[in-house]
Amino acid sequence: MSHFVDKDNLNAILADIWQRLVRGKADRRSPFHTPIVASVDGDGRPQQRVMVMRKVDMKAATLRFHTDIRSGKAEQLARNAAISVIGYDPAAKIQIRISGVGLVESSGSDADDAWSSSVASSRRCYLAEAAPGSVSDVPTSGLAASMEGRVPTLPETEAGRAQFAILKVEATALEWLYLAHDGHRRAAFTRQSGQWLGQWLVP
Repeated sequence: MSHFVDKDNLNAILADIWQRLVRGKADRRSPFHTPIVASVDGDGRPQQRVMVMRKVDMKAATLRFHTDIRSGKAEQLARNAAISVIGYDPAAKIQIRISGVGLVESSGSDADDAWSSSVASSRRCYLAEAAPGSVSDVPTSGLAASMEGRVPTLPETEAGRAQFAILKVEATALEWLYLAHDGHRRAAFTRQSGQWLGQWLVP
């Protein structure tokens, strides 16, 4: 995204953050389509992974990703809901960091709708017989031999619904960093009573 951003205007920067996130959901070529998502494990260590942005709701200040309910991140967020999402656009020289609360939901209308709208090739990974991160004696995709090397039919993928979940990030803080040769800019926003309050930070 190459649109001009008034780097000295907090309202323009807040709008830029959400425009980039919304485009990240829709455009696979956007750097924000696959941001890094970090949770905290039981030993207090941050755990990061790249995830695909599936939905952005600017009004509710939420982002949505898909995950396996058996995954380490689901277990981590059940114990500690603190979460961080970060992306960087090298062409625009803009970094966006989101902090908030991570909620993993495997049932309910949102999860059902997300599963229903997923294509078979995306659903296939939820057919893995063992949990993500499980130790294996051999290189493996985790899929049964009958699923290797092909896209299953939609009916075949229904067995994966029990493992499928959505990861919803409720954003409570945003940070925007712009790198420029004539002077960097950094701004932070916190959500209070449904409104974003901005302030400048030293880069």
